[in-house]
Amino acid sequence: MKWLKRLGITILALPVILLLLLALYEVFGACINHMATKRQTDTLRRNLESEISDVEMIGITSETGNTSGTGNHVDCLSVVTFSTEMKKPEIEACMSKYYPLLEEGGFTVKETEDGYYAIYVITSAPFADNMEGH
Repeated sequence: MKWLKRLGITILALPVILLLLLALYEVFGACINHMATKRQTDTLRRNLESEISDVEMIGITSETGNTSGTGNHVDCLSVVTFSTEMKKPEIEACMSKYYPLLEEGGFTVKETEDGYYAIYVITSAPFADNMEGH
């Protein structure tokens, strides 16, 4: 009779244990995704500094989550706003050896209203099907 009681408790506790494991996995994935975004942003900043001699950083931001608003996926978005004497085609040429120039994903260089440039780098997160993408 004792073994039947233990079996019953185990069967009742199993869903709770599985839910806890799933929650821990999701939190672990979110942490890894944020670390990947930080690393991507730091690399973007270093690449800009190494390729453009007169670069002056204005702002550095990053975001981890569903940046496009469609689907259940997680992206790593890094945005660096900077000033330089270089023109947009020259900046794209310098940075294209680090990042593919694509409409979706890769990187995009845009000129802001203030006369600065903003470079956007979007990649898929390591845990792309994480809770942050919903």
